[in-house]
Amino acid sequence: MNILVTGGTGYIGSHVVVGLLKSSYNVTIVDSLINSKSSVLENIEKLAGKAPTFYQENLTNFSALEKIFKDNEFDLVIHFAGLKSVSESVEKPIMYYQQNLTGTINLLKCMQEFHVKKIIFSSSATVYGSGNAGECIENMPTGQGITNPYGKTKYMIEEILKDVCTSDPEFSAVALRYFNPVGNHESGLLGEDPNGIPNNLMPYIMKVASGKLEELSIYGNDYDTPDGTCRRDFIHVVDLANGHLAAIKALEAPGFKTYNLGTGTPTSVLEMVETFEKISGKPLPHKFVERRPGDLAEIWANPKKAENELGWKANLTIEDAIRDTLSFLENHQ
Repeated sequence: MNILVTGGTGYIGSHVVVGLLKSSYNVTIVDSLINSKSSVLENIEKLAGKAPTFYQENLTNFSALEKIFKDNEFDLVIHFAGLKSVSESVEKPIMYYQQNLTGTINLLKCMQEFHVKKIIFSSSATVYGSGNAGECIENMPTGQGITNPYGKTKYMIEEILKDVCTSDPEFSAVALRYFNPVGNHESGLLGEDPNGIPNNLMPYIMKVASGKLEELSIYGNDYDTPDGTCRRDFIHVVDLANGHLAAIKALEAPGFKTYNLGTGTPTSVLEMVETFEKISGKPLPHKFVERRPGDLAEIWANPKKAENELGWKANLTIEDAIRDTLSFLENHQ
Protein backbone atom coordinates (compact mmCIF):
# COMPACT_ATOMS: atom_id res chain seq x y z
CA MET A 1 0.00 0.00 0.00
CA ASN A 2 1.28 3.46 -0.93
CA ILE A 3 0.65 6.15 1.66
CA LEU A 4 1.17 9.90 1.34
CA VAL A 5 2.04 11.56 4.67
CA THR A 6 1.83 15.35 4.69
CA GLY A 7 3.96 16.92 7.41
CA GLY A 8 5.80 13.64 7.80
CA THR A 9 9.05 15.11 9.14
CA GLY A 10 7.23 16.81 12.01
CA TYR A 11 7.01 15.61 15.59
CA ILE A 12 4.01 13.29 15.29
CA GLY A 13 4.33 12.62 11.57
CA SER A 14 7.87 11.26 11.86
CA HIS A 15 6.85 8.73 14.51
CA VAL A 16 3.94 7.60 12.35
CA VAL A 17 6.20 7.27 9.29
CA VAL A 18 8.55 4.97 11.24
CA GLY A 19 5.59 2.81 12.25
CA LEU A 20 4.27 2.69 8.67
CA LEU A 21 7.65 1.74 7.19
CA LYS A 22 8.15 -0.97 9.82
CA SER A 23 4.72 -2.31 8.88
CA SER A 24 5.87 -2.62 5.24
CA TYR A 25 3.88 0.30 3.83
CA ASN A 26 5.45 2.43 1.10
CA VAL A 27 5.60 6.01 2.36
CA THR A 28 5.93 9.34 0.56
CA ILE A 29 6.37 12.50 2.65
CA VAL A 30 5.44 16.01 1.58
CA ASP A 31 6.70 18.61 4.05
CA SER A 32 7.60 22.29 3.75
CA LEU A 33 10.13 22.03 6.64
CA ILE A 34 8.66 25.25 8.06
CA ASN A 35 8.69 23.71 11.54
CA SER A 36 10.86 20.62 11.15
CA LYS A 37 14.31 19.61 9.94
CA SER A 38 15.50 17.53 6.99
CA SER A 39 17.86 15.63 9.32
CA VAL A 40 14.76 13.82 10.63
CA LEU A 41 14.75 11.81 7.40
CA GLU A 42 18.10 10.20 8.28
CA ASN A 43 16.80 9.18 11.70
CA ILE A 44 13.61 7.77 10.20
CA GLU A 45 15.73 5.57 7.94
CA LYS A 46 17.94 4.47 10.86
CA LEU A 47 14.92 3.40 12.90
CA ALA A 48 12.86 1.86 10.10
CA GLY A 49 15.67 0.37 8.01
CA LYS A 50 14.05 1.97 4.98
CA ALA A 51 13.79 5.52 3.66
CA PRO A 52 10.56 7.26 2.67
CA THR A 53 10.31 9.20 -0.58
CA PHE A 54 10.52 12.90 0.25
CA TYR A 55 9.30 16.11 -1.40
CA GLN A 56 10.01 19.49 0.16
CA GLU A 57 6.87 21.38 -0.77
CA ASN A 58 4.07 23.41 0.76
CA LEU A 59 0.51 22.22 0.28
CA THR A 60 -0.48 25.77 -0.63
CA ASN A 61 1.43 25.26 -3.92
CA PHE A 62 -1.29 23.44 -5.84
CA SER A 63 0.60 22.85 -9.09
CA ALA A 64 3.55 21.26 -7.24
CA LEU A 65 1.20 19.07 -5.20
CA GLU A 66 -0.70 18.04 -8.32
CA LYS A 67 2.56 16.92 -9.95
CA ILE A 68 3.42 14.81 -6.89
CA PHE A 69 0.06 13.04 -7.21
CA LYS A 70 0.60 12.61 -10.93
CA ASP A 71 4.03 11.02 -10.39
CA ASN A 72 2.81 8.59 -7.72
CA GLU A 73 -0.12 6.26 -7.09
CA PHE A 74 -1.39 6.78 -3.56
CA ASP A 75 -3.87 4.49 -1.81
CA LEU A 76 -4.48 6.75 1.16
CA VAL A 77 -3.36 10.01 2.76
CA ILE A 78 -2.42 10.78 6.36
CA HIS A 79 -2.64 14.55 6.75
CA PHE A 80 -0.53 16.25 9.45
CA ALA A 81 0.73 19.34 7.63
CA GLY A 82 -0.36 22.62 9.16
CA LEU A 83 0.53 25.33 11.63
CA LYS A 84 -0.29 24.35 15.21
CA SER A 85 0.39 27.04 17.82
CA VAL A 86 -2.70 28.23 19.69
CA SER A 87 -1.09 31.51 20.80
CA GLU A 88 0.44 32.27 17.39
CA SER A 89 -2.88 31.64 15.69
CA VAL A 90 -4.49 34.31 17.88
CA GLU A 91 -1.78 36.76 16.79
CA LYS A 92 -1.70 35.74 13.10
CA PRO A 93 -5.12 34.36 12.15
CA ILE A 94 -4.87 35.03 8.41
CA MET A 95 -1.63 33.04 8.18
CA TYR A 96 -3.32 30.08 9.92
CA TYR A 97 -6.43 30.12 7.74
CA GLN A 98 -4.29 30.45 4.61
CA GLN A 99 -1.92 27.60 5.47
CA ASN A 100 -4.26 25.12 7.14
CA LEU A 101 -7.43 25.57 5.07
CA THR A 102 -5.93 26.29 1.64
CA GLY A 103 -3.41 23.49 2.07
CA THR A 104 -6.12 20.98 2.98
CA ILE A 105 -8.43 22.08 0.16
CA ASN A 106 -5.56 21.69 -2.33
CA LEU A 107 -4.87 18.24 -0.95
CA LEU A 108 -8.51 17.17 -1.29
CA LYS A 109 -8.69 18.57 -4.82
CA CYS A 110 -5.69 16.42 -5.79
CA MET A 111 -7.20 13.40 -4.07
CA GLN A 112 -10.41 13.92 -6.04
CA GLU A 113 -8.55 14.40 -9.33
CA PHE A 114 -6.49 11.25 -8.88
CA HIS A 115 -9.24 9.11 -7.28
CA VAL A 116 -7.68 8.72 -3.83
CA LYS A 117 -10.63 8.00 -1.54
CA LYS A 118 -9.14 7.56 1.94
CA ILE A 119 -7.72 10.08 4.42
CA ILE A 120 -6.73 10.15 8.09
CA PHE A 121 -6.75 13.70 9.42
CA SER A 122 -4.67 15.01 12.31
CA SER A 123 -7.40 16.83 14.23
CA SER A 124 -7.43 18.18 17.77
CA ALA A 125 -9.36 18.24 21.02
CA THR A 126 -9.76 21.97 20.44
CA VAL A 127 -12.74 21.19 18.17
CA TYR A 128 -14.78 20.51 21.32
CA GLY A 129 -14.60 24.19 22.26
CA SER A 130 -14.82 25.84 25.67
CA GLY A 131 -18.36 24.58 26.28
CA ASN A 132 -17.12 20.98 26.45
CA ALA A 133 -14.21 21.51 28.84
CA GLY A 134 -13.61 18.48 31.05
CA GLU A 135 -14.07 14.95 29.73
CA CYS A 136 -14.70 14.87 25.99
CA ILE A 137 -16.64 12.20 24.08
CA GLU A 138 -16.80 12.01 20.28
CA ASN A 139 -20.58 12.48 20.07
CA MET A 140 -20.42 15.86 21.82
CA PRO A 141 -21.25 18.89 19.67
CA THR A 142 -18.20 20.59 18.17
CA GLY A 143 -17.40 24.07 16.88
CA GLN A 144 -19.02 26.13 19.63
CA GLY A 145 -16.81 28.27 21.85
CA ILE A 146 -13.54 27.49 20.08
CA THR A 147 -11.26 30.15 21.47
CA ASN A 148 -8.53 30.38 18.80
CA PRO A 149 -8.09 30.30 15.01
CA TYR A 150 -5.94 27.14 15.17
CA GLY A 151 -8.83 25.20 16.70
CA LYS A 152 -11.27 26.74 14.25
CA THR A 153 -9.21 25.48 11.30
CA LYS A 154 -9.32 21.95 12.74
CA TYR A 155 -13.09 22.18 13.15
CA MET A 156 -13.55 23.63 9.65
CA ILE A 157 -11.46 20.85 8.10
CA GLU A 158 -13.54 18.23 9.89
CA GLU A 159 -16.66 19.87 8.43
CA ILE A 160 -15.12 19.88 4.95
CA LEU A 161 -14.31 16.17 5.27
CA LYS A 162 -17.90 15.45 6.34
CA ASP A 163 -19.17 17.26 3.24
CA VAL A 164 -16.77 15.37 0.96
CA CYS A 165 -17.99 12.07 2.44
CA THR A 166 -21.60 13.14 1.84
CA SER A 167 -20.87 14.09 -1.76
CA ASP A 168 -18.92 10.90 -2.55
CA PRO A 169 -20.36 7.66 -1.11
CA GLU A 170 -17.01 5.91 -1.70
CA PHE A 171 -14.95 8.44 0.29
CA SER A 172 -13.66 7.52 3.74
CA ALA A 173 -12.27 9.99 6.28
CA VAL A 174 -11.10 9.49 9.86
CA ALA A 175 -10.42 12.48 12.11
CA LEU A 176 -8.17 11.65 15.04
CA ARG A 177 -8.70 14.16 17.81
CA TYR A 178 -5.40 14.47 19.68
CA PHE A 179 -5.10 15.66 23.19
CA ASN A 180 -1.55 16.64 24.30
CA PRO A 181 1.30 14.64 22.74
CA VAL A 182 4.50 14.37 24.79
CA GLY A 183 7.62 12.20 24.86
CA ASN A 184 9.85 10.97 22.10
CA HIS A 185 10.99 7.77 20.43
CA GLU A 186 12.76 5.59 23.02
CA SER A 187 15.93 5.60 20.86
CA GLY A 188 16.34 9.32 21.47
CA LEU A 189 16.60 9.89 17.71
CA LEU A 190 13.13 11.31 17.08
CA GLY A 191 11.31 13.91 19.11
CA GLU A 192 9.76 17.32 19.31
CA ASP A 193 12.40 19.86 18.34
CA PRO A 194 10.56 22.89 16.97
CA ASN A 195 12.24 25.84 15.32
CA GLY A 196 12.25 28.95 17.54
CA ILE A 197 10.67 29.28 20.98
CA PRO A 198 8.43 26.27 21.75
CA ASN A 199 4.69 26.66 22.16
CA ASN A 200 4.08 23.24 23.74
CA LEU A 201 4.98 22.28 27.30
CA MET A 202 7.46 19.42 26.90
CA PRO A 203 9.79 21.04 24.33
CA TYR A 204 9.74 24.17 26.50
CA ILE A 205 10.79 22.04 29.50
CA MET A 206 13.55 20.50 27.36
CA LYS A 207 14.94 23.90 26.36
CA VAL A 208 15.06 24.94 30.02
CA ALA A 209 16.59 21.63 31.14
CA SER A 210 19.31 21.98 28.50
CA GLY A 211 20.07 25.56 29.49
CA LYS A 212 18.92 27.06 26.19
CA LEU A 213 16.17 28.95 28.01
CA GLU A 214 16.49 30.40 31.50
CA GLU A 215 13.18 29.26 32.96
CA LEU A 216 9.81 27.79 32.13
CA SER A 217 6.85 30.15 32.04
CA ILE A 218 3.68 28.56 33.41
CA TYR A 219 0.74 30.44 32.00
CA GLY A 220 -1.63 30.99 34.91
CA ASN A 221 -1.84 29.50 38.40
CA ASP A 222 -5.34 30.72 39.26
CA TYR A 223 -7.45 28.26 37.26
CA ASP A 224 -10.23 26.32 38.97
CA THR A 225 -8.11 23.17 39.24
CA PRO A 226 -6.53 21.41 42.25
CA ASP A 227 -3.19 23.28 41.98
CA GLY A 228 -4.35 26.28 39.94
CA THR A 229 -2.54 25.28 36.74
CA CYS A 230 -4.13 23.93 33.56
CA ARG A 231 -4.81 20.20 33.36
CA ARG A 232 -4.34 18.33 30.11
CA ASP A 233 -4.45 14.76 28.81
CA PHE A 234 -0.77 14.14 28.02
CA ILE A 235 -0.37 11.17 25.66
CA HIS A 236 2.96 9.59 24.68
CA VAL A 237 3.68 10.26 21.02
CA VAL A 238 4.46 6.57 20.37
CA ASP A 239 0.97 5.64 21.61
CA LEU A 240 -0.41 8.39 19.39
CA ALA A 241 1.50 7.07 16.37
CA ASN A 242 0.15 3.58 16.98
CA GLY A 243 -3.33 5.07 16.93
CA HIS A 244 -2.82 6.11 13.31
CA LEU A 245 -1.82 2.62 12.25
CA ALA A 246 -4.89 1.24 14.04
CA ALA A 247 -7.10 3.81 12.27
CA ILE A 248 -6.17 2.53 8.81
CA LYS A 249 -8.64 -0.34 9.19
CA ALA A 250 -11.41 2.17 9.96
CA LEU A 251 -10.99 3.49 6.40
CA GLU A 252 -12.32 0.22 4.96
CA ALA A 253 -15.90 1.46 5.40
CA PRO A 254 -16.81 4.74 3.67
CA GLY A 255 -18.02 7.78 5.58
CA PHE A 256 -16.71 10.18 8.24
CA LYS A 257 -15.54 8.89 11.62
CA THR A 258 -13.92 10.52 14.65
CA TYR A 259 -11.79 9.07 17.46
CA ASN A 260 -10.24 10.60 20.56
CA LEU A 261 -6.59 9.70 21.10
CA GLY A 262 -5.78 10.31 24.74
CA THR A 263 -5.16 8.51 28.03
CA GLY A 264 -8.40 9.48 29.75
CA THR A 265 -6.48 10.96 32.72
CA PRO A 266 -5.68 14.68 33.13
CA THR A 267 -2.34 15.89 34.53
CA SER A 268 -1.61 19.47 35.58
CA VAL A 269 1.28 21.55 34.27
CA LEU A 270 2.74 21.74 37.77
CA GLU A 271 2.49 17.96 38.15
CA MET A 272 4.43 17.59 34.89
CA VAL A 273 7.16 19.90 36.21
CA GLU A 274 7.38 18.00 39.51
CA THR A 275 7.54 14.62 37.72
CA PHE A 276 10.26 15.91 35.41
CA GLU A 277 12.29 17.10 38.41
CA LYS A 278 11.84 13.75 40.16
CA ILE A 279 12.95 11.65 37.17
CA SER A 280 15.78 13.93 36.02
CA GLY A 281 17.02 14.56 39.56
CA LYS A 282 17.44 18.25 38.74
CA PRO A 283 15.40 21.34 39.58
CA LEU A 284 13.50 22.94 36.71
CA PRO A 285 13.45 26.74 37.04
CA HIS A 286 9.94 28.04 36.45
CA LYS A 287 7.76 31.06 37.08
CA PHE A 288 4.06 31.82 36.90
CA VAL A 289 2.97 34.38 34.34
CA GLU A 290 -0.37 35.64 33.03
CA ARG A 291 -2.75 33.25 31.31
CA ARG A 292 -2.46 32.82 27.55
CA PRO A 293 -5.44 33.88 25.45
CA GLY A 294 -7.54 30.89 24.44
CA ASP A 295 -6.32 28.36 27.04
CA LEU A 296 -8.95 26.18 28.75
CA ALA A 297 -8.66 25.28 32.43
CA GLU A 298 -8.86 21.54 31.79
CA ILE A 299 -9.73 19.05 29.09
CA TRP A 300 -9.20 15.31 28.72
CA ALA A 301 -10.29 12.43 26.53
CA ASN A 302 -12.74 9.64 26.90
CA PRO A 303 -10.81 7.17 24.70
CA LYS A 304 -13.23 4.22 24.88
CA LYS A 305 -14.44 4.48 21.28
CA ALA A 306 -10.91 4.02 19.91
CA GLU A 307 -10.39 1.06 22.23
CA ASN A 308 -13.69 -0.58 21.28
CA GLU A 309 -13.59 0.01 17.51
CA LEU A 310 -9.86 0.17 16.71
CA GLY A 311 -8.45 -2.06 19.43
CA TRP A 312 -6.20 0.84 20.49
CA LYS A 313 -5.41 2.34 23.86
CA ALA A 314 -2.58 4.32 25.43
CA ASN A 315 -0.08 2.12 27.27
CA LEU A 316 2.82 4.45 28.07
CA THR A 317 2.96 6.76 31.10
CA ILE A 318 4.00 10.33 31.84
CA GLU A 319 7.15 8.86 33.43
CA ASP A 320 7.90 6.97 30.19
CA ALA A 321 7.44 10.19 28.23
CA ILE A 322 9.84 12.10 30.45
CA ARG A 323 12.50 9.36 30.33
CA ASP A 324 12.29 9.31 26.53
CA THR A 325 12.43 13.10 26.46
CA LEU A 326 15.64 13.04 28.50
CA SER A 327 17.06 10.46 26.10
CA PHE A 328 16.23 12.73 23.16
CA LEU A 329 17.80 15.65 25.00
CA GLU A 330 21.06 13.73 25.47
CA ASN A 331 21.17 13.02 21.73
CA HIS A 332 20.53 16.65 20.74
CA GLN A 333 22.70 18.67 23.10
